Amino acid sequence: MFDFHLLLALFSIVIAWKWGDWHNWKLYYPTIMYMILGDLTYLILAKNNPLWEYESNVLSHDSVELLNAFVVFPCICLVIIPLYLRVSKSKRIAYLLCCAFLYTIEEWLSFKLGYFSYHNGWNLYWSFAFDCIMFPLLILHFKKPLWVWPLSITLAFLIIYLFHLPFTLLKY
Repeated sequence: MFDFHLLLALFSIVIAWKWGDWHNWKLYYPTIMYMILGDLTYLILAKNNPLWEYESNVLSHDSVELLNAFVVFPCICLVIIPLYLRVSKSKRIAYLLCCAFLYTIEEWLSFKLGYFSYHNGWNLYWSFAFDCIMFPLLILHFKKPLWVWPLSITLAFLIIYLFHLPFTLLKY
């Protein structure tokens, strides 16, 4: 049975196999963990009020999340970061915008096919804005990991504030 998320994971593996920097995977490992931690933090904070959700007829919601976290996201880092480093400095902003645009196109296609849904005021435009921030944060984390944490925490609180998400870490 067809599932967009399984196809995306397979596509990510093929792209990473062809263009990923597997020889130096240890260099990208901390940034891969940063991306996974950011996603898992979102899942915890937005558990009852998600901004977006992956939909699937084949996989459970948690399975799709794990597939993305442990297959798609590492593949993204293994491809995006090394290619960024090879791009001339004058073209790096355009490269990151292209990455954000391609990532948003993938999300739009997933949405149109019914494998992705928006909630609580989030939409494709917010996703594109988020992607335009996410890719530079990945590069910043790769180069200066300690600098990215205050920015990421600020961004998380800004999203919580803008979308009126309840911030409840403690159980009542």
